[in-house]
Amino acid sequence: MTSRTSVRAGALAAALGAVVLIPAVAATPAAAATAPTVSCTSAKAGLADKLKKDITAALANRRGTVAIGLYDRSTKTTCTLRATTAYDSASTVKVTVLATLLWDAKKHNRYLTDREASLAKAMITKSDNTATSTLWKQLGMTKIKGFLSAAGMTRTVPGANGYWGLTQENVTDEQKLLKLVTAKNTVLSDNSRAYILKLMNQVISSQRWGTPAGAPSTVTVHVKNGWLQRATHGWRVHSLGTFDGGGHDYMMSVLTQDNSTMSYGVTTIQNVAKAIHKDLVPTTAAVARYTPTSTPSEAHVAVPPQG
Repeated sequence: MTSRTSVRAGALAAALGAVVLIPAVAATPAAAATAPTVSCTSAKAGLADKLKKDITAALANRRGTVAIGLYDRSTKTTCTLRATTAYDSASTVKVTVLATLLWDAKKHNRYLTDREASLAKAMITKSDNTATSTLWKQLGMTKIKGFLSAAGMTRTVPGANGYWGLTQENVTDEQKLLKLVTAKNTVLSDNSRAYILKLMNQVISSQRWGTPAGAPSTVTVHVKNGWLQRATHGWRVHSLGTFDGGGHDYMMSVLTQDNSTMSYGVTTIQNVAKAIHKDLVPTTAAVARYTPTSTPSEAHVAVPPQG
């Protein structure tokens, strides 16, 4: 009798234990959820591990949500972090606007008009919003979506109602765009690519912050940045850059949000950029590395009243 009672008690305890354990087991995945980590691959021995370590260190103790895309043709190196996460584009979409303008002009076998060239220069080199709005309206959704399709930028969604700064973009698509701009392809003509790079190289000094930070003087810098503050996710601060010269050919896209201030986001991007440049292009102490302005600026992007 005692034996049977013990068995029953054991069975009951096991059953109760199972009941008690169920919530704990169910909660485990949520409790164990971790932030995404940097992923790198490279044809150059040891480079992927070094980049992963150094980019991760650059992000240590930094608040905010950061997405990173890096591609280096010279060493067949790729690094990604949150590559498919969508962000409000702010002014980084201006590179897409210019690419669309040139793509459409090529389709119609024509050059840009003087007016278009003037608007394009203001849009990229000074981040002029009025010029951007004019070109955005001129192109229209059909042409913009046509270019995105041709470029394979399938996850980029143009901002509605003229709010081009609210275009949804991610690192994967921005890297596709930078690859098109920096190598021969059937979407953009060689002249178009050279024109985009020329303007990105002529961005005014107060807007040359972000991805160029730490770039060695042996490479040519092309950049386009953007920032935007909204009621949710705080400051979005982004930087697109391409770098070539001295046997190197690489590009990076860094998109961030949930920043407390614009300057905080800029610093986060520049910490990442410095690590990447140092790893990809090791130099002697005699080679100067680029130090962006200590007072970064960008053009304010129009957003709906509700922010």
